[in-house]
Amino acid sequence: MPDVDAATAVPAAPAVPPVPAVRRPRGRPGYDQDTVLRRAIDLFNRQGYDATSINDLAVDLGITKSAIYHHFESKEAILAAALDEALDGLDAAVAAAADATRDEPAYDRLRATVEAAVHILVAHLPAVTLLLRVRGNSPLEQAALDRRRHIDEQLATVVKRAVDEGDLRDDVDPEVISRLVFGMVNSLVDWYHPDGPISSETLAAAVAGVLFQGLHR
Repeated sequence: MPDVDAATAVPAAPAVPPVPAVRRPRGRPGYDQDTVLRRAIDLFNRQGYDATSINDLAVDLGITKSAIYHHFESKEAILAAALDEALDGLDAAVAAAADATRDEPAYDRLRATVEAAVHILVAHLPAVTLLLRVRGNSPLEQAALDRRRHIDEQLATVVKRAVDEGDLRDDVDPEVISRLVFGMVNSLVDWYHPDGPISSETLAAAVAGVLFQGLHR
């Protein structure tokens, strides 16, 4: 080969560094907070809250316990979120009905609240089921029971107003009526299935119709 003058030599191309291999995550994808809560409520209902550990939930989800603690600091925090879900909507509906500044007849407010309670139960059936199994075994559970009693008391004030306005029978104590109302609504958790043939609208109308046929003056 002929000699190549050093001044005219073409420099070699710089070496291209190898592209690092992309590391792909292993295992199952993570869950958001709401999914963890849904699965926890379902597991609590199946196994019982006291009998279920964070490890049980981690196994059920197929993730580590630390992944659960990323969303909730403890098992009790999960229960608190579940109980709030079950109570917040009903608490707000009854508080609105008990608002003394509203102009609607108490009877209409009461009936609307009963129908709202059915819709709330249907929308949050697993959480309400868990709430109804709470027995006050901890300060958190006792606080949930106290909220339920306060809701009963508020509804009883609406019942009393409807009695005073002459729209409800006056021979039954308002507190008894309040407990009968919630007793009937809460009994739906034992047999109602949201994916069944009865819609929440039909169910709410049926419950209110049965109740108020017996309560109307």
